[in-house]
This record gives sequence, structure tokens and C-alpha cells, in this order.
Amino acid sequence: MAKNILIVEDSAAMRSMIDSILGDLAGEEFVITEAQNGFEALKLLPRVQFDLILTDINMPDINGLELLAFLKSNPRYREIPTVVITTEGKAEDRQRGLALGADEYLIKPFSPENLIASIKRLLGKTGPKG
Repeated sequence: MAKNILIVEDSAAMRSMIDSILGDLAGEEFVITEAQNGFEALKLLPRVQFDLILTDINMPDINGLELLAFLKSNPRYREIPTVVITTEGKAEDRQRGLALGADEYLIKPFSPENLIASIKRLLGKTGPKG
């Protein structure tokens, strides 16, 4: 059964690249939904049951940290695995993202292999996060 993945990213090029990486995951089927910012993501959440959310931090309207805080404070969405993908690479940025409930924190530029490993781990395809 296909997994529903939401990509929340204001850069069309980055959304396309992530979509392409997901398309390269051999043997996996994904239904990809894209949102240009956190506000669009909030409008999509009640309509689709997502299995994974990938979000940038720096976006207009509602940023990724605000989206993450909403997701993790809402019983309906708090169990959805979330990956932050951002240029914010300082240790305190990473700690803040993880403290807000992100399951993974990837810094741009990231390797496709790291993204694939994170997705497989979060969707239960491999062992526990380490």
C-alpha cells in the first residue's frame, strides 16, 4: 500500500528534487503531496492521512517550526513522523527542531542517501533511530 508523504517547502526546485529522490526509492510506492508553506500544509492535513511529513524551516506565512509545534501538540497529528530539512545547521537550531518533536533533522545540502535512510527508518523499514 502506498505511503502518503507531504513535502512542505517554499522552493519549487527543492520540492522537485525531494520528489525525484523519493521516486528513486526502489520497490517503494509513495503518494506525494506538496505544500509551498506551513499554511498550505495546515489546509491539507484534515484531507489526507499522511504517513510522513518533510518540512523546511524558513518559509513565508507559517514556518516549519510553527508547523512542527502544531503537529506535535495535536493528538490527531502528533504520531506522524516528521523530518526537518533546512539550511539552519547550528547545533542550537538542530536541538530546537528535535525538541519541538522532529524525528530527523537534515541540513541542506543533504545527500539523497541520508534522506532515503531517514525515510525508511521512520516508515519502519529498518531498525530504530540511532
